[in-house]
Amino acid sequence: MNLTAKESEGQKFDAIVIGSGISGGWAAMELCKKGLKTLLLDRGRNVEHIKDYPTATYNPWDFKYRINNSLREQQENPLRSFLADEADRHFFVNDKEHPYIQEQPFHWSRGYQVGGRSLTWGRQCYRLSDLDFESNKKEGIAIDWPIRYKDLEKWYDYVESYIGVSGQAENLPQLPDGKYISPMELNCIEKHLKGTIKKDDQVLTIARIANLTRGWDNRGPCMNRNLCLRGCPFGGYFSSNSSTIPAAMATGNLTLRPFSIVKEIMYDEQSQKASGVRVIDTVTHEVMEFYAKLIFLNASTIATAAILLNSVSNRFPKGLGNDSEQVGHNLMDHHSSAGAYGVHDGFQDTYYKGRRPCGFLIPRYRNLTQNEKTGFKRGYAVHGHGERMEWRDRSRVLPGFGADFKQQLTTPGPWTIWMAGWGECLPYYENAISLNREQRDSWGLPLVSINFSFKENEKKMMEDIQNSCAEMLEKAGFRDVEPFNYHQPGGQTVHEMGTVRMGHDPKTSVLNGHNQMHAVKNVFITDGSCMTSSACQNPSLTYMALTARACEYAVNELKMGNI
Repeated sequence: MNLTAKESEGQKFDAIVIGSGISGGWAAMELCKKGLKTLLLDRGRNVEHIKDYPTATYNPWDFKYRINNSLREQQENPLRSFLADEADRHFFVNDKEHPYIQEQPFHWSRGYQVGGRSLTWGRQCYRLSDLDFESNKKEGIAIDWPIRYKDLEKWYDYVESYIGVSGQAENLPQLPDGKYISPMELNCIEKHLKGTIKKDDQVLTIARIANLTRGWDNRGPCMNRNLCLRGCPFGGYFSSNSSTIPAAMATGNLTLRPFSIVKEIMYDEQSQKASGVRVIDTVTHEVMEFYAKLIFLNASTIATAAILLNSVSNRFPKGLGNDSEQVGHNLMDHHSSAGAYGVHDGFQDTYYKGRRPCGFLIPRYRNLTQNEKTGFKRGYAVHGHGERMEWRDRSRVLPGFGADFKQQLTTPGPWTIWMAGWGECLPYYENAISLNREQRDSWGLPLVSINFSFKENEKKMMEDIQNSCAEMLEKAGFRDVEPFNYHQPGGQTVHEMGTVRMGHDPKTSVLNGHNQMHAVKNVFITDGSCMTSSACQNPSLTYMALTARACEYAVNELKMGNI
């Protein structure tokens, strides 16, 4: 059911889930399936699967500006214009309507709608390994993760089996294999690169991606349109809207309330638990309260920390659960600015079919042992794709006009490969978000202020990425090899995490090994904010696994009367 009426104020539920993105959708489904009457809150509008994907089947000529952003749009919404175009910008926030403060440049991507960024995520699904979970402890950086791979292994299995991940097993200890349906196929130039780098013990594999190569749980298959950011009417990729929210709704236990900004989590001094949430209706600006025995906060890394910092009380004057004063700190995002590009003159008689919605992956190959002397800590994975140069690319370099020019443009050009490293960012205390109580948004809430920068370790890693990618292409016979570094700011990879980290010790962390708040036992946080380090893998699969695991623990604790 949908909850929109004013008379809903003061309603009580078994559980409240804040945020309906990838982890919030999972929390809602798991809690509802376990019999809990659950309220799912999202600050944005409702988006129903298929019905609310208005541009999903449009052709380029159906758009006023042929999918381009107008100059006015670029001027008024520079961040949204970088992230989205005329076909999908309705899933990204308006810059002017939702301001925030950048103490240093940081691109905060937001999708304020039911389903959140599960509608626009990159869908890459990779497991973390003990190389990642143990690295902080071994290197004396930040704090130790309170879990290891064995704690998450069965939950990775569970999530992959539910969402449907296409991929290829490679038997690599640094990137554990999972439960996959048949992989997508590398094209000829990618297979060529795969064969040449194998001599250096590097492995090139097709991306592991939540796009379906066959029908799965009444969804899909993927049609290889590569229009995923518009919303997929075929359910060809996993999202909250196509999967977990409908599953939660089918139980009869879900109440969904869009247009609901959570102002704060309310704390009861007597019970020493959270009693519920105080919400602002985004349309009417009315303030209302909802109560529950269990709260899952899944608003996304930056918003989750902001809600906690704004949830002040006599017991928690610096924010709910913030005894350690770590809330808001240790913000991380992967860097993906550095790589290389090259052109190959072979395989002129070969082309490809469709628009595959993913590229290839070269899993981490740096610092796999402590004996390597790379000059930086941790590592990176290389993402890339091979394709034949098309008319848009060739029009920039071919002179002429008329019929001959058109013939040249419509003839496929040479094969190319673009590849870049997605690199780990270390957890730095000074990379943080805070609340500016002097500046307020349209609903009277303090503006979020973000202070983030990549440090020397990340910059040294970027140099290695450029050199390594260029070397791979040169050895494979590519010409015009160009290393690059786009020098993108934090947030550009849209993998922000940290700010409410897990740990063993309440003095140095906010959450325990079950994503339960140390100081407030009925509050759980399983979005990206819980991460203790970033690894270099795309993180959403880990968020989902952590969520499923935490839901089972929370419900068991609730039944036993421990929370």
